[in-house]
Amino acid sequence: MADYIIDMGPEGGKGGGQLLSCGTPEEVAKSDKGYTPKFLREELANQ
Repeated sequence: MADYIIDMGPEGGKGGGQLLSCGTPEEVAKSDKGYTPKFLREELANQ
């Protein structure tokens, strides 16, 4: 897993380009913006 994440979005292409969250995987998992936090919460729960 990455040490630091910069999550851009919320979508790809014209629907993206905004900084949604950044930080450690644990910090980003606490966000409610975009798709990455949900994925990270599931991955972190399975470790």
